[in-house]
Parts: sequence; structure tokens; C-alpha cells
Amino acid sequence: MLKYIGKRTLQIVILLFIYVTLVYWLMEAMPGSFASQYVMNPKLTPEIREKIKQQFGLDKPPFIRYLYYMKNFLKFDLGTSFLYYPRKVTDIIKERLPRTLFLFMTATLVSYSVGYNLGKRIAWKRGKFADKAATFIGIVFWTIFTPLLAIFNIWLFAVILKLLPLNQFIDPNLWRTAPVDSNTVFLRLLLTGFWILLALLVALIVASFQKTLMAKRITVWGTLTASIIVALVLWGRSGIGIYGLDIVKHMVLPILTLTLLSFAGSMLVMRDTMLEIVREDYITTAKAKGLPDKVVRDKHAARNALLPLITNFVISLGFTISGGIITETMFSWPGMGLTYLEALNSQDIPLLVGLLVFTGIFVLVAHLVADILYAFLDPRIRY
Repeated sequence: MLKYIGKRTLQIVILLFIYVTLVYWLMEAMPGSFASQYVMNPKLTPEIREKIKQQFGLDKPPFIRYLYYMKNFLKFDLGTSFLYYPRKVTDIIKERLPRTLFLFMTATLVSYSVGYNLGKRIAWKRGKFADKAATFIGIVFWTIFTPLLAIFNIWLFAVILKLLPLNQFIDPNLWRTAPVDSNTVFLRLLLTGFWILLALLVALIVASFQKTLMAKRITVWGTLTASIIVALVLWGRSGIGIYGLDIVKHMVLPILTLTLLSFAGSMLVMRDTMLEIVREDYITTAKAKGLPDKVVRDKHAARNALLPLITNFVISLGFTISGGIITETMFSWPGMGLTYLEALNSQDIPLLVGLLVFTGIFVLVAHLVADILYAFLDPRIRY
């Protein structure tokens, strides 16, 4: 296993350098740039134009600029943004990343949880009304026009029912006197979510060694409830709980929209995989032993059907770094997706390349995690 992980890590490093090279030259081939708009300004004197060229490296050949970029990349320096000059690209990513991570990781976890549970249930009752209805609804949401669904949710829940705030990032009136910035609160929310997930994972591991179903449920739900209560108490004592609540309120509509858009993919993958597995001999043997249907479904069929879903889930976590450009634009959520759009519209090449490189790193790491998880989830797989 260690030999395989080392080999895959080496492959990922090589792929990363190839990916960065391709991204750089693709961006280099784009016509025009933010800096060239200043260089071509007729109001500037030739001396100022030369200084601008030197400052942005435009006086050097493209290949030399590429070598400089790779040298800086190895030092984790992604350059200076044209649009947010003189801010570094890494500083902008640090600012926008927690917002996208918290929003899209939460939406991904919710959508895959819903898709997994629905998929295994409708596959077990294939051909019945629940199977047909869930499949039809899933396909409708899977193919719906994203801005249309976002506008409908905003109109229904924020305008008509007035249950949720409008498409804003935070409430400016509340945050005007905030003792901390929004990124600090986002980071604390991420840590809280990680704490709850870690507690749930430990509870699931402990529950797997228990014999009765009641004991398993008490362990899992008791641990989950206790961890949530502890988190709420800590937030209440921190003095910034009201700001965390404001962010969570503004997240409900984007998460609802993203869940409706993406749960169908995991549900249909789970359903199709389950339909293949229920025909296997070991499922027939488990039924012949007199095991309850729920035990056969969850322990024998659903566990083996998890492999394709786990792969999609891990890889989708890598793509959450890029954020949803449409979703973040519709809900005025200043994360990585909206930053992509701003960098592209303004031809901010350093920022655009930095965002693409950062996303590529996470996707490649996600592929490695998916390969390792395969070996643990399926004992038939040996590397």
C-alpha cells in the first residue's frame, strides 16, 4: 500500500507541473491583458510605459516569463493581481477560500447524504411508485436551468414567504459594528463543522463494534447531539455567535439550491449500482439466511454500492474549491467562483492562473484520496 501511495504521489506531482504549464500557456495565448490596457494608453509617456512593462515582466520573452512563474510557483508565490493591485494572489485566495469551502462542502455533504439514502431505498423498491417519482423529480432538478431555480428560490423563500434573507453575503447593518471580520467567523464555522464530522466519524466506528441496532443508534445520535450542543455552547460564549448565525441564515438558500441541483446525480449513481449488486449471489445467500431486508440492503448491498459514489464524492470535494460561478453570482456570494468571473472579465491573468492552479491541486489530491479509499472500502482491491 505504501509503495502504491508513493507511486501515485509521484504521478500527481508530475501531472501538477504539466497542468500548471498548460494553464500558463493557455492564459498566455489569450488576446490582451489588464496590464496591456495601461501600456497602450496614449496618455502615458514612453518612459512610464517602459516602467509598467518592466514591473509586470512584459519586457521579457514569454518563455522567460514562464520560467520565472515556475520558479515563483515552487516558492508558493502565485504573483500579484492586476485587479486588486498590489495584493498577492495567495492573499486573495486565503480571503475567498473559506467562504467557498464552507458553502460548497456543506452543500456537497447534504446532497450526497440525501442522494445516498434515496438511491438505496428506491433501488430496493425498484419499479414501484417511489422509484419512478424520485427518479423523475431527480432528473427534473438535474436538468433544470440553474439561474431559474436560484431566482425561484429567492422569490419564494425571501420575497413571498419572507423566511430567509435576500441574496446577500451578510447583513451589512449587523456587521458594521462587528468586532471581527467575516473570514474569522467563517474559519470558526469550518472548525465547528470539522469537529462535528470528526465526532460523527468516531461514533460510527464505535457503533460498528456494537451488536444491537438500538445501541448503534444511541451511540451515533447521542454523539451527534452532544457535539452539536457543545458547539452551540462554545459559540454562545465566544461573543460572535450572532455573526455566525447571520452567515448560516444567508447560506440556507444557496445550499438549498445546490442540493436540489446535485442530489440527483448521487441518487441515480447509487440506484444504478444497487440494481447491479442486488443480482449478485451473495445477496441471494443473505436473503436465504433469513436476514431482514434492511440488514441485507444496508450491510450487504449498499456498502458495496458505495464505491462509485465515494469516488464521485471525493472528486466533487476537489471541485468545490473552484466554487459555482453561477450560484455565487446569483446569491452575491464573494467566494472563489465569483473571483473567477471577476478575473476573467478584467483579464487579470495572474489571478486567473492562480485560481486554476489552486483548483487543480485540490482535484489531483482528491483523485489520490479516492484511490486510497477504494482499497479500504473494497477488500477485493489490492495494489
